[in-house]
Amino acid sequence: MEEKVKTCEPKKKPEVTKKSEDEPKEGSGADGATKPHMGIPPAHFVEDVDAFMALPENGGNADKVLKKFDEQHSKYKFMEFNLTAKKKRLKNQIPDFQKSIDMIQVLAAQKNKKKDLDTQFLLAEQLYMKATIPPTDKVLLWLGANVMLEYELEEAMNLLKKNLGAAKKSLEIIENDLDFLRDQFTTTEVNRARVFNWDVKRNKKEKA
Repeated sequence: MEEKVKTCEPKKKPEVTKKSEDEPKEGSGADGATKPHMGIPPAHFVEDVDAFMALPENGGNADKVLKKFDEQHSKYKFMEFNLTAKKKRLKNQIPDFQKSIDMIQVLAAQKNKKKDLDTQFLLAEQLYMKATIPPTDKVLLWLGANVMLEYELEEAMNLLKKNLGAAKKSLEIIENDLDFLRDQFTTTEVNRARVFNWDVKRNKKEKA
């Protein structure tokens, strides 16, 4: 999300609070307990393969169990894809928030000096235009979805700092979830290999 200072006459903002779409939402189960790691199901290590394969839901059917592991692995890959996309968006948003905060600090300093500010603004990619900004106590922020609202400088600064903090927190959560997912990948792959080897040994015994 990129916020830019504009000089057009704005509409007054409504009292609306909007959360970033990339902010992780904590899931909750039927008992109201919070699910860790965005509801990512943990992969449990199969320590005793014989006992695991003897479970009623497995019934000694290696093909069935291997298929379950493959499906589980595919689900983890899908989750990884979504989290990686969110991480990329957040890493792009964070510098934009910081640049907007820096710009508001400059505007606040110029307001106190009561001097015009000569600057350049991005008109298109690789194209900038010169502009003169008179002292002001208001800015317009892009909120996304073609929505622009007017804020007092202090109010805009507080909002941007809040959004920056939320984006950093969300990024940290997503990075932790990706680390957790990598562990689940490893556990699932190890479980699959152990069941596959168990099936190979069983087939050799049956043929002997």
